[in-house]
Amino acid sequence: MLPGKNRLALVYVLTSFLAVAESSGVGISTQYPLVVSTWPFREAVRAAWRAVDSGLSAVDSVVEGCSTCEALRCDGTVGPGGSPDENAETTIDAMIMNGVTMEVGAVGAMRYVKDGIKAAKLVMQYSKHTFLVGEQASVFAISMGLQGPTNLSSSESIEKWSNWKDNGCQPNFRRDVIPANGCGPYRARDSVGSKKVGCSQSGSVEETESRSCLVGPHNHDTISMAVVDRMGHIAAGTSTNGATFKIPGRVGDGPIAGSAAYADSEVGACGATGDGDIMMRFLPCYQVVESMRRGMKPKLAADDAISRIARKFPDFVGAVFAVNKNGVHAGACHGWTFQYSVRSTHMKDVEVFTVLPDQKPTF
Repeated sequence: MLPGKNRLALVYVLTSFLAVAESSGVGISTQYPLVVSTWPFREAVRAAWRAVDSGLSAVDSVVEGCSTCEALRCDGTVGPGGSPDENAETTIDAMIMNGVTMEVGAVGAMRYVKDGIKAAKLVMQYSKHTFLVGEQASVFAISMGLQGPTNLSSSESIEKWSNWKDNGCQPNFRRDVIPANGCGPYRARDSVGSKKVGCSQSGSVEETESRSCLVGPHNHDTISMAVVDRMGHIAAGTSTNGATFKIPGRVGDGPIAGSAAYADSEVGACGATGDGDIMMRFLPCYQVVESMRRGMKPKLAADDAISRIARKFPDFVGAVFAVNKNGVHAGACHGWTFQYSVRSTHMKDVEVFTVLPDQKPTF
């Protein structure tokens, strides 16, 4: 045992080190655990916090948080009972990523199974694959013990679909098709570059068409969550029922690693939400994490990822949050006001941060 004076000196040195480390943003044990999620999904964040604070892993805590959002049908865009496609069916996209092993499990356009994030974890846990889609994803999930087959529609989703049909199936995600203002069956226009009538009066989606009438927080949203556990291990996950009135078979960015979520325990994590058809082309969350790896602070990394998309698609709607391994977090958005939720050891409850386009987050 060290003599008394030496022990006091050691305590003083350690105390000073911890104080300096905390003030400079260096990761220390008191910064963990941590939960960050898109949108004010407080109950989902609380569920993830309870799990990780009790000692569960980052992966299991993400599953708990996203499962809660699925059960609550957050904003009608997560879990069953929302976002009908053109055929009135609700399908599920989900993904889980282990930032230690870099393993990923994902399901896309999954039918008849309501537990998207649990199905994604089963893919990661019980297969050598990364991504299963459609009805075969459902078969796999049910064979691994999840409940199904289940009708994922609800009275609300059917009513929404019926109103859409009565409105001539407008707006929709078709372009350069005939009929332009009807419900199909559709066929391609003979002339290339014809303008789509309906949602926008401009030309091609890639170049000029505004998609704001198709994309918004209540018809095209994702819970994307990142958790840092007590060991400093990081995981990220997503769950969504996708875009309302999507073309059947469409898979969004939610289950794509690097797009709606990404995690690397050596660096940090990212979550994204918005127009997935645009955002998946840029892998914004992979970009955020790699930017942080190269030394960018979370705010700069988030801004950079969003600006890369906005330069090519100035009318796109989307947002990201970034969190580094030291627990520093930030958000960035374009085309709408974004909110993300955080729970840490320094907070008594979930806190929601608001990010305005091109501005810093505020309470």
